[in-house]
Amino acid sequence: MNLNNIHNIYFIGIGGIGMSALARYFRANNKHVAGYDKTQTEITNVLVDLGIGVHFEDAIDNIDPKFLKAKDTLVVYTPAIPSNHLELQYFVNNGFQVLKRSQILGLITENTFCLAVAGTHGKTTTTSILGHLMYECRVELTAFLGGITENYNSNLILRGTDVSVVEADEFDRSFLTLSPNLACVTSMDADHLDVYGDSSQLIKSFEDFSKKIKPNGKLFVKNGLPLEGITYGIEDNSDYSAQNIKIESGSYVFDVKTPTQVYENLKFNLPGRHNLSNALIALTMALEYGCSIEQLAKGLKSYKGVKRRFTYQIKTDDLVFIDDYAHHPEEINAVYQAIREMYPNKKVLAIFQPHLFSRTRDFIDDFAKSLSQFDEVLLLDIYPARELPIEGVTSNWLLGKINNRNKQLTSKEKVVSKIHESGAGIILTIGAGDIGEEVKKIKQSLSVES
Repeated sequence: MNLNNIHNIYFIGIGGIGMSALARYFRANNKHVAGYDKTQTEITNVLVDLGIGVHFEDAIDNIDPKFLKAKDTLVVYTPAIPSNHLELQYFVNNGFQVLKRSQILGLITENTFCLAVAGTHGKTTTTSILGHLMYECRVELTAFLGGITENYNSNLILRGTDVSVVEADEFDRSFLTLSPNLACVTSMDADHLDVYGDSSQLIKSFEDFSKKIKPNGKLFVKNGLPLEGITYGIEDNSDYSAQNIKIESGSYVFDVKTPTQVYENLKFNLPGRHNLSNALIALTMALEYGCSIEQLAKGLKSYKGVKRRFTYQIKTDDLVFIDDYAHHPEEINAVYQAIREMYPNKKVLAIFQPHLFSRTRDFIDDFAKSLSQFDEVLLLDIYPARELPIEGVTSNWLLGKINNRNKQLTSKEKVVSKIHESGAGIILTIGAGDIGEEVKKIKQSLSVES
C-alpha cells in the first residue's frame, strides 16, 4: 500500500497513546484525520485542538461523510476494540482498507532507517530518551512514543522522515510487523499471558522479532536475557556498560564503557537503576547510528522524562508525590528501588490500581510481594480495560495476600481523605488504568495542605 495515495485516515480508538501518535503524524503530513474513542480525555482534547474530529458514541451517523468513501479512506483500529464494534463492522463489511495500528507503523517505517525498542518493561522511557537524543543531534527523524514526553509535551517527535524511532510492542505480537535496522530488547518478563498462554510463547515471539532485523542490522540485548545479541548492562562485563555510578544532587553521574573506549562523567537526571539502564541502551543505539558523544551527553543531561513514569507531582523537603504507570510486579519493584535509593528513611504510601483481571490472576503472588515492600498500601478496584470480570479475581483477593499490616481497600472517591489520614512523606500512585485521572485532584489537595 502506498500511503501517499491515501487522503483520509479514520481511527477507531483514536485516544489510545499509540493511536493518537499516529493521528498526529498523519495530521502533520496534511491528511484528513478523524476518529472514535469511548472516552473524552486530555489526549482527545489535544487532538481536537489540532483540527482532528473526534466523537465518543459508536455510531455511523457521527462519522464525517468524507470518511465513508472506501477508495479514499484508510481505517486504523487498535486490538483493544471489540469485534462487535458497530463502526469497525461497517468498515470491514463495506470494502474499506482496515488495518491494525501495528500494520500502519510497519508501513510507515519500512522505507526509513528504523530504530526499534522492544521489551516487556522500559519501552516507552527508552524510546523517549532515544528520540530526544537523536533530535538533539539534528537527525531527520520521526519518533512514535507510548507516552507523553515532558521535553515535547507530545507522544510524537517530528523533525523529518529519514529515520524512525518506534516502540516494538509485544502485545498481540505487534512488533512482528517491523523490520528495524537497529533494535534492542530491554526485558522479557512474563506478561500478556492472555495473548501468549505461557512464558515460552512470549520468549518465542521475541526470538521471532530478533529475526526481523534487516541485513547488516544489529540487536542489543540486556545482559542475562535468553537472546543472542550485543549486550548492555549496569556495572557488569557487558559489551556496553555503565560504570563508576555516583548520585550527585539527585542525579546519576556515570561512565559508559564500550567495546573500544570509555566515555566519562555523563549525567542523567531520572532516578532508578532501571531508568539508568534505559538511558544506557538509548545512548548505545544513538552512538551506533553515528551521533557524536558530545551532543549525546548534552541530550542525556537535558532529558526530562515521560509523564506517568516516576513523575514528580510535588517535590518539597516535607512532602513528595510521585505518579507512575507501573502495572507489572517487576515495574513496581523498580519504582520501589528508585524511591528507596532517593528517600531511604521516609514513610511511603503506595496507592495501586491493578490493571486487567487476567494479569492480576497470573501474577497475584508477585504483585503481593512487590506491594508488601511499601510502608502502607491502598488498593483500588481492578481496572478492566479490554476484559470482562473473572470470577474470584478481585482486589480483595490481592489484599489478602499482601504481607503488610498497613493495607486497605478504598475507592477513588476516598483516596484523598485516606492520604491525609496516612501522614506519609512519600505518596505514590501506580497503575495503567484511569488512576492517572485522579492525579490532578490528589495534587491539588496536597498542595493546599502543604
